[in-house]
Amino acid sequence: MTTPYRDQHDEQVAETSIGDIIGNISNDLSQLFRQEVALAKAEIRQEATKAGKAAGMLGGAGFAGYLAIVLFSFALVFGLGEVIPLGWAAFIVAVVWAAIGAVLYVNGRKKLKTVDPVPRRTTETLKEDAQWLKNPTG
Repeated sequence: MTTPYRDQHDEQVAETSIGDIIGNISNDLSQLFRQEVALAKAEIRQEATKAGKAAGMLGGAGFAGYLAIVLFSFALVFGLGEVIPLGWAAFIVAVVWAAIGAVLYVNGRKKLKTVDPVPRRTTETLKEDAQWLKNPTG
């Protein structure tokens, strides 16, 4: 059954050239890409805000931990000072902290050498996307 609307639509489809169709597809892809970029920016902004708040809390926790370690170290020095001279007690606590620092430094440096500065998976995905854009049908 044909209706006036359907006949008019069929005529418009028949009159649409391949160039118009490709132009429409190109415009749609451009709009889709812009929308995806806008969505990614919004998500990154939101995640950065959450990360900033978390980093602030971790920084505060780190500072509180630092103060606790300093005060604990003083307590340890004065506690050892009851058994041995205070100078030697401070020296022993300093040597223990130096050893802890050295171990952390060596382990951190070893792990830092394993960091890959190039995001391999993203690079591969972008190459695949570029290949698909060159030949989208196969």
